[in-house]
Amino acid sequence: MPWAQRAETSGLRVSDRYDIVVIGAGAAGEELAVRVAAQQRRVALVERELVGGECAYWACIPSKTLLRGAEVLAATRRAAGTEPARPMWRELARYRDYMIRGLDDTEQVESHRRKGIDVYRGDAAIRARGEVVVADKELRTEGIVIATGSEPSIPEIDGLAQNGFWTTREATTLSDLPASVAILGGGPVGVELAQFFARFGTTVTLIETGPRLVSGEDGRMGELIAEVLRDEGVDVSLGAHVTAVASDGLSRIVKFADRGRVSVSELVVAVGRRPRLPACDPEALGLLVTDAGVRVDARCRAADRIWAIGDVTGVMPFTHVAKYQARIAARHIAGERVAARYDAIPRVTFSDPELAAVGITERHAREQHLDVASACVDLSEAIARPSTYERE
Repeated sequence: MPWAQRAETSGLRVSDRYDIVVIGAGAAGEELAVRVAAQQRRVALVERELVGGECAYWACIPSKTLLRGAEVLAATRRAAGTEPARPMWRELARYRDYMIRGLDDTEQVESHRRKGIDVYRGDAAIRARGEVVVADKELRTEGIVIATGSEPSIPEIDGLAQNGFWTTREATTLSDLPASVAILGGGPVGVELAQFFARFGTTVTLIETGPRLVSGEDGRMGELIAEVLRDEGVDVSLGAHVTAVASDGLSRIVKFADRGRVSVSELVVAVGRRPRLPACDPEALGLLVTDAGVRVDARCRAADRIWAIGDVTGVMPFTHVAKYQARIAARHIAGERVAARYDAIPRVTFSDPELAAVGITERHAREQHLDVASACVDLSEAIARPSTYERE
């Protein structure tokens, strides 16, 4: 059946043909769409929520805005010659809202349209290699880029869904500070949120099932940040297993396997994220999908005329990696011979002090049977700068 006839019989309105349809308008999708449009190709950008994605509205931008205020509060308590600053939550919340544009992507959409990119709203479904359906439209295309990102992983805990919880979205766009909060997950996001809440006066319990925080980094980093958080009043619970969540109408009650319970105003789930795929038949498209995400080659190809970039690939959940993959894929679409490498990617947990790293950890290096030399230097003892900078 001819393509146009098939679309007509399905009740869909046929659009013009595109060179590339990008599904997902987060950091990766936007970067690729702009670069491919600059190649004088016709591009469609499909987004079901806000153009700009998780980083711009619910993750990187709001969280780092909140963390900056908390950092300055703590600095005035530590630096000689200063008095502790007064928290001004309403002022910070207003600035946070400004930074996330009041959850309004109008300006972002118009910017893409001025560049010649057609923006479509709605959930996308890949029906075949050259066909993407969104709302009542069927988009014909030479190539598809999957940039649908990731979503929070929610653990199966008795009573969790029934009694309600926050994800990082609610935690970074909150209007009122809770009196107390429990955070499930001691990774970078959990650590950042715990420190922010504690510094603005919320009683915080940080719950991690493993033996240390930020387990993806070298062990000493997790030990150091745990010491800092505890000094700031955070109840850091390591090796803690939550068995159930209940409610008494006013508070959420988090029950542990072997250490009683804690009653809190809010519960934040920050145990990680999982890839989010558009509706499709992966096998029919030739996609290899694992729990980690869509498998891609060094050119970010997932299948013939299909690329995948960003969190959905499960390579590394960082905005700068998403944009890097977008650049690789855009260059490959342009016909260049390129290959992505991930062996020297920098990463930061924006705690105070910050935890920064590049490349693999010592443990991962040893697991790969590499010849490893390691050293640990306490800069507070080795140089004078820390003592002149702060009293601690």
